[in-house]
Amino acid sequence: MKRFRGSFGPLAASLFVTFACALPAQAAAPLQVELHHRLPESRVGALADLVERFNAQSKDVRVVLSDVDWRAGNPHMMILEGDDEEEFVSGKPRFKPLHALMRESGVALQAVRPPAMMTRTPVDAQGRLLALPIGLSTPVLFLNRDALRRAGMNPETTAISTWFDLQETLGRLADAGHACPYTVSEPGRVMVENLSAWHNEPVAAMRDKRVVPSFNGMFQVKHVAMMASWTRARYLHVFDQQAESERRFASGDCAVIAAPSASWVDFRRSGQVDVGVVRLPYYDDFPGAPQNTVADGPALWVSAGKKPTEYKAVARFVAFWLQPENQVAWQRETGYLPLNRAGLLALTSELLGDDLDNVRVAVEQLTNKPATPQSSAQPAVERSKVRRILDEELAGVWADEKAAKEALDNAVMRAQGGQ
Repeated sequence: MKRFRGSFGPLAASLFVTFACALPAQAAAPLQVELHHRLPESRVGALADLVERFNAQSKDVRVVLSDVDWRAGNPHMMILEGDDEEEFVSGKPRFKPLHALMRESGVALQAVRPPAMMTRTPVDAQGRLLALPIGLSTPVLFLNRDALRRAGMNPETTAISTWFDLQETLGRLADAGHACPYTVSEPGRVMVENLSAWHNEPVAAMRDKRVVPSFNGMFQVKHVAMMASWTRARYLHVFDQQAESERRFASGDCAVIAAPSASWVDFRRSGQVDVGVVRLPYYDDFPGAPQNTVADGPALWVSAGKKPTEYKAVARFVAFWLQPENQVAWQRETGYLPLNRAGLLALTSELLGDDLDNVRVAVEQLTNKPATPQSSAQPAVERSKVRRILDEELAGVWADEKAAKEALDNAVMRAQGGQ
């Protein structure tokens, strides 16, 4: 049989081109941007819901939650705090400033101007956002309302405005047989950092042209000494881990706790206690108190070295996060503080009931009075290493092995020496 090898070559090519042109163009795959995080398990659901809502309304961009951090790879976005964040921002620049990213992408940044009482890590010298502080909280006081009732107190009318009010309340709880009237989730952060700001007392000072920790003044010594007396009286119980303190309160073992405002969500989800929330107490014999507390928490950072199209995708996701309905959902599901005016306005909504009581109390504390240099966030003190040193030294006080002044003096010496 005779073969007609190659005789239909030009015709076949022509027919193929015609057929290919007639096919519908295949849609390009969505651009994927990675988001790495180490949020607590109780907050992961809220983040996943946010990402799912974004992806549902975006055809050309898809956000993917990733386990790859910046040390092992180069994800587009990272939610960082503590040691991870401090390591990430040190050394050579590894991030794209958020304010620049949004401006260059032509997307408005609908976030509040960073207030002085907010952690300064995600803020530059001009007060512009380097990262989005998505997880801000400040310490507040949580009450087991049922425990107060059993001790013969009305949670609605019992005054716990001052530390002496709280002392009286704890005494009544102890008299009623409560084994753990009071605990503290983060002793150094509450008793030194925030109580100092709450009373407009400095925690840092200039030394050799640099700002260093200096939180061993008369006010701090007086308060820690009072807390030591509460420990000896069995009013105050301090546990080794933040999670243990919060677990003891959530289970009903402890009646009152000073803890981050965002913990409201965890306490309510436990369903074991009727939780109330009030402002931190203050000393009414201290002139000018109360002033304001300070806020910190994880922030969303964007990696350097990405393409303009990728940065525009990130900008769209940030803008989506800041939309009013997403702000409200984020606050309700995580307990974190508002990021913009829309979030703040949600606090006045009667439709939300008591869902945002913790945020209302936290915002009241933070804005009680305009921040001063003494009551502003201090990077020299809010570092994870300094907080660990402070808690280590305070542990000697709770064990009745050190006096308050000795512990605070040691903590300042170690913090200034970088140990």
